[in-house]
Formats: sequence, structure tokens, C-alpha cells
Amino acid sequence: MARLLGGAAHTLPHDLSQSLRKSEQLANLWNGLTELGRNEFICWVTSAKKPETRARRIKRTIEELTEGKRRPCCWPGCPHR
Repeated sequence: MARLLGGAAHTLPHDLSQSLRKSEQLANLWNGLTELGRNEFICWVTSAKKPETRARRIKRTIEELTEGKRRPCCWPGCPHR
């Protein structure tokens, strides 16, 4: 499987990486995002304060990727870029 890419300001966290590696299609969708798009998803996931929120965001990231979305829905954007 291809190496999964990180974002503009954030590296890909292990738990999100593991979920993206579940299928080659997911990995390709992820790597097909722009660097800023990947960064937005990573920041959105890592900004969760509770583990259950983070797990829900990872699940939703996978769903949104498979629906063709390029950025997380309803997220004002990463403050780190």
C-alpha cells in the first residue's frame, strides 16, 4: 500500500492512519486530497478533547472521504496554517 501523506502543518496521527489503511481505495482517496485538505481533516480529528469524540471524527472522516468530500463538513478550519 502507498505511503499515506500528512498535511501542511500536521503529521498524520497513528489512529487515523490505521483507519485509512483498511482499504487501498481509502488510502488513494486520502492521498488524492490536497495538502491543505488533509491538514483540515487531521486538525479536526486531533482537536477533539475526548477519545470518543476523536473516534467519531475518524469514522466521519472515512465516511466523508467515501462520499467524495474534500474537507470536513462544518469545520471553520485549522488555526495552525
